[in-house]
Amino acid sequence: MLITLILMPILGAGLIGLINVNTREGLQFVKQSALVVTVFTAGLSVYILTVFDLSVPGYQFVANWSDYSFLHLSLGIDGVSLLFVLLTTLLTPICLLASWRNINVSVKAYFQSLLIIEALLIAVFVVLDLLLFYVCFEAVLVPLFLLVGVWGGSPTRTRSALLLFLYTLTGSLFMLLAILEVRVQVGTTDFSAVALADISPDAQKVLWLGFWLALMTKTPMVPLHIWLPRAHADAPLAGSMLLAGVVLKLATYGMVRVLLTMLPDASSHYTPLVQVLALISLVYASLATVRQVDMKSLVAYSSVAHMAVVVLGLFSNTLLGIQGALVLSLAHGVVSPALFMLVGGVLYDRYHTRTIRYYRGLMVLMPVFATLFFLATACNMGVPLSGNWLAEVMSLAGAFQRSPLVGIIGASGIVLSACYSIWLWTRLVGGSLSPHLGYSIDMTRREVHVLLPLVFGAIWLGVQPNTVLDILYLPVSHMLY
Repeated sequence: MLITLILMPILGAGLIGLINVNTREGLQFVKQSALVVTVFTAGLSVYILTVFDLSVPGYQFVANWSDYSFLHLSLGIDGVSLLFVLLTTLLTPICLLASWRNINVSVKAYFQSLLIIEALLIAVFVVLDLLLFYVCFEAVLVPLFLLVGVWGGSPTRTRSALLLFLYTLTGSLFMLLAILEVRVQVGTTDFSAVALADISPDAQKVLWLGFWLALMTKTPMVPLHIWLPRAHADAPLAGSMLLAGVVLKLATYGMVRVLLTMLPDASSHYTPLVQVLALISLVYASLATVRQVDMKSLVAYSSVAHMAVVVLGLFSNTLLGIQGALVLSLAHGVVSPALFMLVGGVLYDRYHTRTIRYYRGLMVLMPVFATLFFLATACNMGVPLSGNWLAEVMSLAGAFQRSPLVGIIGASGIVLSACYSIWLWTRLVGGSLSPHLGYSIDMTRREVHVLLPLVFGAIWLGVQPNTVLDILYLPVSHMLY
């Protein structure tokens, strides 16, 4: 089933390449075909969830082709990777619908790129080999580079695409060196074998730094965060949604799968360093968010702050903190795409500007937009009954158990997130109508259908968190170092 899950988007992209797009009907058929492929992929992932056995530790649905290849071709899934696969497959059709009418240039290649990104993201979460993990981890950069550089909405999109590519590729070179050293020391790059191998503490510390540089860049954390706001601001709508919803979670998954599981002694040794960097990222990004004039850049900086809280929870070495960090990754994976859809899709499609100072009083013209924007903003700043609130409380409580000072400083991020979230909502929605805005229709049915699942998912994680926590309990319990 896992290989089918990966191959479906790839085969779909290949079949789309055979469609003639010289007519309007052909273009429409390309979009419909891509949507059908992603819906079937999402359905298969939901089926895997229904047959997944929560009482069995370790990997399930394991498929191994090591006897037929010099590489260790092995696939498997546990509770952590299952949730990230579900996030990927359920978010991709929503991204397709979000950009249904926004792309008019090279439409076929655009939807093929989205399908290839989906396949590579799924592969990252299900491979059971460090070398394959690196290959898929880096392969995502190629279609992402094309999304930003070709279909971006700014004259500076080429520079933003280069920053995205060069920052993440350079950081990942250190991870490749670390993986090769693991192969030399252990004799294999299989996840389970490396986790059980007796790597000396001194060797772990060196290997940990190689992996950390790559994952720190992808998270991203200060000072290696420069590429993210630019990539978000210049990416097309679906690219911004996928980048915030899933691509940023590759670092979270890497920390869980590699740093905490395979290098536990080094993770414990470097925890104070990680906590300091996470706190700096949290406070700096939250303060920088208040100063943004571009709405997409504001949401991008808020992602940096939220991911810093995720890192604090992951390195708390507590069941509560790690579970909270993973739930926060999922909650951010639905809330942030909703905000990008609202500010980079709904508003930009109507007024063709993302500059905040031009907006005011949208409640007068767009009450449905104002309501959904309020719900998404409330979830983003972590109000009770939202997934962000529960996950942030769990993450910071776990960090507090490890270090009370870190937990207290980290809690300031909740206050700062409330500052920029409330300010953005009141600036856009409240007051009298801005003289710069002309008449515009409210949200269309397609836009509402895109946003409702995202908002509902964020609230569901806050109201019924046990649906996720039950899946995470066993894998996280075996992760504590």
